[in-house]
Amino acid sequence: MRKILPFVVLGAVAILANPALAQGVEAAVAAPEGKPLSAGLAAIGAGLAVIGAGLGIGRIGSGAVEATARQPEMASTIQTQMILTAALIEGVALFAVVCGLLAIL
Repeated sequence: MRKILPFVVLGAVAILANPALAQGVEAAVAAPEGKPLSAGLAAIGAGLAVIGAGLGIGRIGSGAVEATARQPEMASTIQTQMILTAALIEGVALFAVVCGLLAIL
């Protein structure tokens, strides 16, 4: 049964996809209504920038906690460096989001 199942599924897809492929060429070539594709891609880029910033700040926090656990006497220096680096990451992420949103407008 397991050996024949992929062939049954392939046959069902081939039979069901046949009417969908029979539509006219002019229907497939027609331009979509609404905003262009670049607006969607810009929004995806802005979202990816925010995800990257979140991952970066999470790794900074993880490293700072680990470093503070190893050397508690250096906690103030580690905290200062962590805040500075997190601010730089947030600045880059904000710039990327603004550029992505400006591309939509």
